[in-house]
Amino acid sequence: MNKILVTGGCGYIGSHTIIDLIQNGFEVICADNFSRSSPDILNGIENATGVRVKNYPIDLCNFDDTHAVFQENPDLTGIIHFAAFKEVGESVNVPMLYFENNLVSLFNILKCAGEFNIPHFVFSSSCTVYGNPKSIPVTETMPFEVAESAYGFTKQMGENILEQSYKSLKLKVALLRYFNPVGAHPSNEIGEMPYGKPANLVPAITQTAIGKLPEMKVHGNDYPTRDGSCIRDYIHVADIAHAHTLAISYLISLNKEVTCEVFNLGSGNGYTVLEVIAAFEKSTKQKLNYSIGPRRNGDVVAIYANNDKAQNILGWKPVLSIEQMMITAWNWELKLKEMENKKN
Repeated sequence: MNKILVTGGCGYIGSHTIIDLIQNGFEVICADNFSRSSPDILNGIENATGVRVKNYPIDLCNFDDTHAVFQENPDLTGIIHFAAFKEVGESVNVPMLYFENNLVSLFNILKCAGEFNIPHFVFSSSCTVYGNPKSIPVTETMPFEVAESAYGFTKQMGENILEQSYKSLKLKVALLRYFNPVGAHPSNEIGEMPYGKPANLVPAITQTAIGKLPEMKVHGNDYPTRDGSCIRDYIHVADIAHAHTLAISYLISLNKEVTCEVFNLGSGNGYTVLEVIAAFEKSTKQKLNYSIGPRRNGDVVAIYANNDKAQNILGWKPVLSIEQMMITAWNWELKLKEMENKKN
C-alpha cells in the first residue's frame, strides 16, 4: 500500500483529498497544526472512511519538527502539499505573513523529500498564478501575469521553486492549479470551515442564508462582465480532491526518473458572482440577503480554465454540477449549526 503524507490535511481541500485517497487504497498520514482548521475534521474523515488518520500537529515552518515526521515515516511514497495560508484579502494586508508561512513550509518539506528520497510530490497551486489573464479560458502554457495578491505571488514562487529544484531533488512533480473549489463532501461529514469571517463566496452565501452574517456584500458590479460581477470557475471540492488521487497515481506510474507537469483543475465554465447567488437560491429555496459593495483589492476580473490536459493525461473529469455544489454547501452549513446548538 502506497503511503502518502498530506500536509494541511485538515484543511478544506486536504481533508476531502484524504477521504478520496483512502477510498482508492492509499495509506495516509497528515500534518496539520490547526492554525486554520479544526481537529473535528479528523472525526469527520473517520466517520466517512472508517479510518483514523494519524495527524502530526506541527508547524511545518519548524524544520526540526518537520524532519521528525519523515524520520518516523521512512516508507513514504509521496507528498501532497496543501499547507499554506490562502486568504487573498488578508495576504494583501499582511504580505510578510504569507511569504514566511507559505514559502518556509515548502522549503522544509522539499529538504526532507530530498533527504529521505521521496520521489512523488503534488503541489497545491492556484489559478491566482495567472493574475489578470490576457485571454480566457486559460491554458497551462499561458505566461504568468503580475500576481494580484501576496497569496498569488507565493503560489507563483512555489511553482518556480519546484521547477528549479525537482531535478536536483529527483522528484516527479505535479503542479495542480485550482480554480474555485466549493461545496462539501456528499457524506456531509466534512466541509469548509472558514477562518474568521469568510473571504470566499460560497461560505459567505451560506453563512448569510443561515443568519450568521446579517448581509452578504457582492464586491463590485461594475466589472466588464455580462452582469458586472466577477467571473470565476467554480468546481466541487470532491472533484478537486479526486484529481489529487489521480495525480499521485499518475506520478507513481511514470517510468521517468524526474518530471514536473502542470494541470489546470477547473470545470471549464465561468460563473459570475450573481449567477452563483441565483443558483444557490434556486437549488436550496433560500432567499439571500445581499447588497452590492465596492470592488475588493486583489480580485481579478474574470478567469476560468481550459482543463483538457487534466482530462487527457490524468483521466480526470469533474462530475458534480453547480446545483450540487450549492446543495452540499448548504447541507454542511446546516450541520455546522446543528453541531453548534449541541455544544450550547
